[in-house]
Amino acid sequence: MKNSISLFDSGINQFEHLLSLVETRSQDIPGSINNSYTRYQTTHSIQIDESAVMMYHYEHINSPNNFLELRFCIRSNRYCTQNNCLDCENDHSKDCHHKHQAIDVFKFRIHATFLSQFTQNLKLQDQKDEVLAFKYPISFTRTFPICSRKRQALDALFNHNFTGSLENIFVNAKIQELLLYTLDCLANDKEERFSCKFLDNQSDREKIIRAREILLQHIGNPITIKELSRKVAINECYLKKGFKEIFGTTIFEFYQQQRMEHAKYLFYNKGLSVTDVSFLLGYSSISHFSTAFKKHTGLKPCELLSPLP
Repeated sequence: MKNSISLFDSGINQFEHLLSLVETRSQDIPGSINNSYTRYQTTHSIQIDESAVMMYHYEHINSPNNFLELRFCIRSNRYCTQNNCLDCENDHSKDCHHKHQAIDVFKFRIHATFLSQFTQNLKLQDQKDEVLAFKYPISFTRTFPICSRKRQALDALFNHNFTGSLENIFVNAKIQELLLYTLDCLANDKEERFSCKFLDNQSDREKIIRAREILLQHIGNPITIKELSRKVAINECYLKKGFKEIFGTTIFEFYQQQRMEHAKYLFYNKGLSVTDVSFLLGYSSISHFSTAFKKHTGLKPCELLSPLP
């Protein structure tokens, strides 16, 4: 007989004897996103319940302790115990005899200070906006179905070839995708319409989404809006209006936010100097970088790196 359990409801520790740890990764950047994801190989005939949970923690307006937490537990059939498996490398994974049932557990805690980038000058229209801006006054926990878009984003976190700084950019982008898809589940049943009529065209929406991906690829090599519009084949006016409507922020604000989040990663996780970070992010001078960083975080880079008293 199979045992059906929920790792979130019952707690992972209770079932450690049924699971074998395969891999775990984590990252903790104060005031940004804390994430951890762990893969377990099942060693007994158990059936893990898949689940997706959003926890909205609200203390009071502008509290530094406000946060959103996303948790996912999914069954994965892509774990292979063999290094350099020829079947998997040659896209014949269905013929692989070394694959085992795996359980992937993800936790993403996203702080209010990080989310504020999406709500500046935003006119709140519904519960999604209130939650994102931490104007919804009651904490809650909500479960959601795991749609194909969430599943693909989660699967990509364990199955990609990025390393170092590029991995940080990739992971940050995927977490934001998961936040988008989860908040979208809070929408009313009524289909939302775009105020920019050209966004009713799926092709144009995909161009705007592609523009965001290109910006993330150019974290250390700034690209102009004119160059960006040419790359995605849409005029500058449509690009700027469409980007603001879909992502709730301007191209410049989004790009600066991503650069500063990456700067924090380079400081905290890589221990790089202000000079090195300024150079890697494509700034012409340290003073320009320091000004931008202070505007984003409220601190000068040297203050951030100073030891706490």
